[in-house]
Amino acid sequence: MTEIDAKIDALVPAWLNLPEIAEMFGVEVTRVRQHVKEGRLIAVRRGENKALYVPAPFIDGNAEDGYKIVKGLPGLLTLLRDDGFSDEEMLEWLFTPDDTLPGTPAQALSENRGTEVKRRAQALAV
Repeated sequence: MTEIDAKIDALVPAWLNLPEIAEMFGVEVTRVRQHVKEGRLIAVRRGENKALYVPAPFIDGNAEDGYKIVKGLPGLLTLLRDDGFSDEEMLEWLFTPDDTLPGTPAQALSENRGTEVKRRAQALAV
């Protein structure tokens, strides 16, 4: 968990702090911290008090049906880490627009286009 730089902070459209995510999931904050520790989510320090925040697009669902981590994100993060990406590099890649996708890899993941995003992530290692 690291402090985020201005460039990446500007790429991410919205952020959620860990207590907000815990409330959405209906779990204790410690469970959300466990997701971060296990690499299922990326959390960075930002803001005046340097609190931990997760990109909001990593959370899928609604109040009626419930919230969860976006399908395919944990596996994609593992793949990128195995390729040597830092958290900052992963965030930059996930939130940088790609006209050939179209949109960002994070957006494609949330739109259930994870297979294409994973294929592109695997190609980065070559």
